Amino acid sequence: GAFQKKGHCARILSPEEAERLAKDKVLVTDFKQTKLEKEAQKNWDLFYKRNSTNFFKDRHWTTREFQELKACREFADQKLTILEAGCGVGNCLFPLLEEDLNIFAYACDFSPRAVEFVKKNSLYSPERCKVFQCDLTKDDLTENIPADSVDVVTLIFVLSAIHPDKMRLVLKNIYRVLKPGKCVLFRDYGLYDHAMLRFKSGSKLGENFYVRQDGTRSYFFTEEFLSQLFKAEGYEQVANEYVQRETVNRKEGLCVPRVFLQGKFQKP
Repeated sequence: GAFQKKGHCARILSPEEAERLAKDKVLVTDFKQTKLEKEAQKNWDLFYKRNSTNFFKDRHWTTREFQELKACREFADQKLTILEAGCGVGNCLFPLLEEDLNIFAYACDFSPRAVEFVKKNSLYSPERCKVFQCDLTKDDLTENIPADSVDVVTLIFVLSAIHPDKMRLVLKNIYRVLKPGKCVLFRDYGLYDHAMLRFKSGSKLGENFYVRQDGTRSYFFTEEFLSQLFKAEGYEQVANEYVQRETVNRKEGLCVPRVFLQGKFQKP
């Protein structure tokens, strides 16, 4: 079973959780942090080598959670151009293309291996999709996508994998290809998500920023941080809230608190 609530209040920690987080003050050394930044692409490539297309479930919830994918049309069969920034192996992309025949999608990922998996997928068609490898923090999207041409950008569980100092570069890059008046749809890890509380001591890179055992990194967003990030790059905030899900495993008597941040940010 699971229940979900949305709102502007962050999750409240139990005293034990608060104590554990307060104690975890030791940061990974600067040397190792520099190495992780240099090897970020290699670590994600190895992640996809190990897991191929089996790690993430297909995201059939996208159109339910983001009504804008339908609402941004001016008439029923209007063709939409979307960009999935950080497409992975296509878990979000292919369900979307299947559900909505009037979408053309650009899709890019940091990992060359992930891009190859997308191209090999039986649902991949160059008539409906253009996929390319891209480091969103430095490769100019306008080399593959015309400026001011995209109706919707999805940024789903992507920004958290990028160093907080470089996140603004991603938003600046996306801004160039988005049509005026159109939106970025955002969903990612929120502060005090179950995954954040599971990190062992010695995994901390900075405030709300951690490294997994495989070298991939994860940032956990607050509503305020996300709002400032987008607004600083010229976006207007349309929506920005925590999504708290409590997944109950009755068999094992476990209650797993998941926290995500979901937002919609418009280019004026």
